[in-house]
Amino acid sequence: MNSENKVLIITASDGENLKLAKRFVVLAEQMGVNSTLIDLTSLELPLFSPKRHSELGIPSAITLLHSEMISISHWVVCAPEYNGSIPPVLTNAIAWLSVQEKDFRKLFNGRPIAMASVSGGGCMEVLISMRIQFSHLGAQVLGRQLASNNKAPAQDTSITDILDRLLQMKPLKIKPA
Repeated sequence: MNSENKVLIITASDGENLKLAKRFVVLAEQMGVNSTLIDLTSLELPLFSPKRHSELGIPSAITLLHSEMISISHWVVCAPEYNGSIPPVLTNAIAWLSVQEKDFRKLFNGRPIAMASVSGGGCMEVLISMRIQFSHLGAQVLGRQLASNNKAPAQDTSITDILDRLLQMKPLKIKPA
């Protein structure tokens, strides 16, 4: 297992994906892994735009989120599918996080990330979209992902397998450009 023995669970929903994220927390704890849960919907971030960024600077919620995210090397992101893609709350948070540093990839670069989704559809569009975005940001995205819905709910064995695989991954040490 990971020497840090800690995982950050991020949810981009206060509905079914929050419930899924809480299951990740419970099962991580049962595995002896410390976990922290962040619900992006509770942050109530302003919509990112370059103009808003220049007027407001970085919102304090983003500074706190960034501090939490940088302190934990392994993440699980639980997000529903919105119109065949990533939910706005997640893309908005990523936009704000990407202007926190000179290098927009710094927070994500080399970081092991697992993805999970509960959605009314098949979840594949959101999982593909997140994989593309996190890979573009330099993350190591776990090959196994979790897609679930009411007819095919997530199994505890799948969640623990994803956590086990994620925690075996080592963060990459990326040299500054």
